Amino acid sequence: MKLNRLGSAAAVLSVAALALTACGSDNPTGAGASASGEAPAANAEVTGTLTGIGASSQKSAMEAWITGFKAENPQANVQYSPDGSGAGRKAFLAGGAQFAGSDAYLKPEEAEEAKQVCGPDGAFNVPAYVSPIAVAFNLDGVKELNLDAATIAKIFKKEITTWNDEAIAKQNPDATLPDTAITVVHRNDESGTTENFVEYLKAAAGDVWTYDVSGDWPSDIQSENAKGTSGVVSTAGSTDGAITYADFSAVGDLSTVNVKVGDEYTKISSEAAAKALETATPVEGAAKNDLALDLERDTTEAGTYPIVLLSYHIFCTTYKDQATVDLVKAFGNYVVSADGQKTASESAGNAPLSASMEEKAAAAIDSITVAK
Repeated sequence: MKLNRLGSAAAVLSVAALALTACGSDNPTGAGASASGEAPAANAEVTGTLTGIGASSQKSAMEAWITGFKAENPQANVQYSPDGSGAGRKAFLAGGAQFAGSDAYLKPEEAEEAKQVCGPDGAFNVPAYVSPIAVAFNLDGVKELNLDAATIAKIFKKEITTWNDEAIAKQNPDATLPDTAITVVHRNDESGTTENFVEYLKAAAGDVWTYDVSGDWPSDIQSENAKGTSGVVSTAGSTDGAITYADFSAVGDLSTVNVKVGDEYTKISSEAAAKALETATPVEGAAKNDLALDLERDTTEAGTYPIVLLSYHIFCTTYKDQATVDLVKAFGNYVVSADGQKTASESAGNAPLSASMEEKAAAAIDSITVAK
């Protein structure tokens, strides 16, 4: 997505946002981004340094956000360490960061733990970054493959070990498949990308993928591994026969899998990812200012790409002083504004949030107050 592969997906979250609108009485109100969708005006009074830790999938987008925010707020600084979603949530819950980037929303136990750091109302999730997760591979002479969920699961479970296996060949009769060994490359850090990927495997191929959904790769599947999105992409790119899973924005020259949905194979694209989000629903029991969504991974609707990463920014409902609140709000609102989303999309190729979701996210961010 370096060349804005998802640039046409401005409406990716529109239907999901409508689902949230139906729950309007459970959502916060308040002034966020302007009706025009412009980012907040430059504010010389916003000062200090904001620290975030988390999802490596957001790395390119975050670099663009930090640059754009700095231009609008020259007295403020934002530092972000892309150590992975799990590391980000842990640091945030330990008070080591003022916000976290995460490819998975807070688990119930994490939401409860957040009350120790964020006050009695805890923390909340705001959608910030949307991208498909590619099943990406490096196989000389093969640019794309059709695979169903069961075959993908068997490959990553190492039950299918060569590229000319009958299960792969049957779905790709026109491909010249070598007997090259398949090298599975997975994340070795706790990762929201891993959690989203295995959530798909569990939902769409549960008879094969019997592991619980987790941000940690199953310990009994011994394979090549690397830290972060850039790590798995680099390892796969230098290993003939390798296969991995990674944010579509980062796969570079790796080939990608067309995933079988219903009776057809769906090519990874912004439009197909948008269709996957049409059935997204608000997480049951979430706090009133929480915008976490559950995705339907086992959809059978043709043209849908179900392996979608919806990455969040996680904020406290309260912070210790007004200066911190002002800084958090200013950066949070910039990220979800039309200007911030456009800036990131041009750099990282992620799909911008819809106008409706921008408004919801800004309202949630504007609900942040000083701790009493």
